[in-house]
Amino acid sequence: MNCKKRSRQALIFLVLASLLLVACTQPWQESVERVETVVVTEIVEGEIIEVVKTVIVEVLATPGATEEEIPVTLNWNIGTDPPTIDPGLATDTPSLDVIGNLFVSLTRFHPTTGEVEPYLATSWSSDFDDEGNPVWTFKLRNDIAWVHYDPLTGKVTQVMDEEGSPRFVSALDVEYGVKRTIDPATASDYAYVLYVIKDAAPINQGEDGYTIDNLGVKALDGNSIQFTLEYDAAYFPAIAGLWVANPVPHWTIEEWENKWTEAGLINTNGPYMLESWIHGGELNLVKNPMWIEADQVQIERVEGVMIGDESTAFALYESNELDTVTVPLREIDRIKTDPVLGQEFFNTPAACTMYIGYTNNKPPLDDVRVRRAFTQAIDRQSLVDNILKGGEIPATSFAPPGTFGAPLPGEVGLHYDPEAARTSLQEYLDEKNISIDEFNDLGINSMFFTGESVEYLSAALQQMWQDTLGVEVEFENQEWKVYLDTISSSTPLEDMPNIWGLAWCADYADENNWVHEVFNALQGRNNLRRNCLDPTCEEVFASEFDELTTAAALEKDPTKRAEMYREAERILSEEEAAYAPLFHATYVIVTKPWLQRNYPLLSGIDIYNWKIDMQAKLTAQGK
Repeated sequence: MNCKKRSRQALIFLVLASLLLVACTQPWQESVERVETVVVTEIVEGEIIEVVKTVIVEVLATPGATEEEIPVTLNWNIGTDPPTIDPGLATDTPSLDVIGNLFVSLTRFHPTTGEVEPYLATSWSSDFDDEGNPVWTFKLRNDIAWVHYDPLTGKVTQVMDEEGSPRFVSALDVEYGVKRTIDPATASDYAYVLYVIKDAAPINQGEDGYTIDNLGVKALDGNSIQFTLEYDAAYFPAIAGLWVANPVPHWTIEEWENKWTEAGLINTNGPYMLESWIHGGELNLVKNPMWIEADQVQIERVEGVMIGDESTAFALYESNELDTVTVPLREIDRIKTDPVLGQEFFNTPAACTMYIGYTNNKPPLDDVRVRRAFTQAIDRQSLVDNILKGGEIPATSFAPPGTFGAPLPGEVGLHYDPEAARTSLQEYLDEKNISIDEFNDLGINSMFFTGESVEYLSAALQQMWQDTLGVEVEFENQEWKVYLDTISSSTPLEDMPNIWGLAWCADYADENNWVHEVFNALQGRNNLRRNCLDPTCEEVFASEFDELTTAAALEKDPTKRAEMYREAERILSEEEAAYAPLFHATYVIVTKPWLQRNYPLLSGIDIYNWKIDMQAKLTAQGK
């Protein structure tokens, strides 16, 4: 690259040095200046370079405040570098925790009851069109501004359109966001969640004769958006509030393409703005002073670190450098008995399930007898009692208690049965005429994401399979972002592990979000690669399970619908043994007494609802 040819329009978008940051309050406040030496990242001729610059930083000042005044700050461990903060591409919790604080959605879930609430949409109604298709219409508020934050100066400005008028979030922005998610060119791994929208599935899957213009979403005017559905779904207001249906800034995306989510380039519309994102290091947010409920957002600054080791993060918590963290497994017993930490400990069920995925079309796990053997060799109760210790519920089916259509814990599925496990594996060995040593020579490998708790869990599973079946399983860990790519449905079969671990957390409280959207071979994620007709799994067939979950979505009788989902859970876990549910998860968290936070049942964390007693925090830190 010729570094001498620098575009005058090169935009500084990531500040890597420490800048003076004060509370974001009101746009009419006076400003102060300060000279800083910073390392910034510039886009030069489409490439990224780092440059050292001396700049004058202009920041907002609170009347009567001094430079030493510290804004109300949350110190938070994201745990890993979010793979993306693009609403159309995100699939995982770290990404969604950030997105939910940067962007507004059509609806949102109440943090404690889980009920769907108005957000961008003030109201919604359903009807049927002339062809009998269900139609949902959402009325939107018109006062949520698109904003731009300059990380170099600390200035916040409202985004203007081509005619110089302020941009507010509109129905056209929603239509664009939904169409962008469904457009196969976007390659959204979560697009299937919107398949309830008319023609979304064939468009997203590239079927002939279907274009994005056929999609059942339309902005009726600036403040009304209409969705035409494939079938009547009473839970659609919850789906409409998912991040994949968020309004996104088309002008920013069209200008910067896949770089549009970087600090300094991104335009947002939520309670917070992206100040900086040092990939693999930190991600910081600042309060949006133009947010419609800015006076109710008490935390002015969020400093997010990316510490994957839970023990390291917990040590920072104990030294008052982090405000809330997940509890490491080896610390649970000590925390429960500690007079101080015990008061800060929070443990309650979460709408998440941890499971073992089998790559169903990769030998030897392509044989149901082998999958059944591995599943029945897992002593889930031992995992919960001796390894996890967080009140988790052993799981033999997928959706957790409280989900519509979910079986009761233990009602269906394969339970721990060492003898049955050995018998099942022996049937396979006898048919193939191989010994257990020859079976081990096949090289069965398992992969998990990096993390202390996961390492304990994988080691326990490895020992159970060895002790019960005599099977030697090789384990490998990968960093979160790399891991998600590895186990995706597009990874070449030879690069897929035989066995892998993952957790699924509810997007909304219905079995459709579990067995159908995760495991259906035709319309779900299908990371298990069920029913594949070729190694790439581009061609699949529908089994009884797939037909059942598809039909259940159309069933209007809730009692019958629940029965259909229960049967689907049974088929998947018992007859197909396509995967191995491990446990329904819990929150196991400690939180400092100066932080008042919630623990949402659904969706990501909502920092904009949290409160901090900053004086108490500073006192504890000796400041």
